[in-house]
Amino acid sequence: MSRTAPFPLQLTIALPDWVRHTVDPGVQLHGDEARMRIAINLARENVVRGTGGPFGAAIFEAGSGRLAGVGVNLVVPLNNSCLHAEVVAFMTAQAGRQSYTLAAPGLPAHELFTSCEPCAMCLGASLWSGVKRVVWAATRDDADKLAFDEGPVFASSYKYLRRRGLSFTPEVLRAEAQQVFTLYGERGGEIYNA
Repeated sequence: MSRTAPFPLQLTIALPDWVRHTVDPGVQLHGDEARMRIAINLARENVVRGTGGPFGAAIFEAGSGRLAGVGVNLVVPLNNSCLHAEVVAFMTAQAGRQSYTLAAPGLPAHELFTSCEPCAMCLGASLWSGVKRVVWAATRDDADKLAFDEGPVFASSYKYLRRRGLSFTPEVLRAEAQQVFTLYGERGGEIYNA
């Protein structure tokens, strides 16, 4: 059987149905730990429900704490290497704001909370998304231990992004995010980019 098919003229990207019952879209949370728990819970549920990889992300308005968008890793179920949790969160937040950038005039500053330090693609997408701050839980070393390849990210990458106005806060609730990786490994989750 050939795996080759004509390319589609329309793409549909949908979050798993369970997300609507797991996350209150009107929630307002203050403090990094409260916001990070949303991202980690999304990652955990994605593993428990077998709907994707062990990564979750949430975007919040910096000042109000209002949830602007969420994402889970959908690479395997939707056969799309771009659908990392962070990218899906950017998509949902931008669709909700009806703007290709979360830094558009009139919008409040937005922050990305992600269950793992962003890979090369997601770190670059953070710049273009318009978020002003990136906060992560697990580190790229934690992802490497599970055999995920996080790609070429260097100290100079962060230096460049800081010059462009992004700030970074690492290792918020790292141990909780590591537990999600352990669960994914125990369940034999697919490592799709090793």
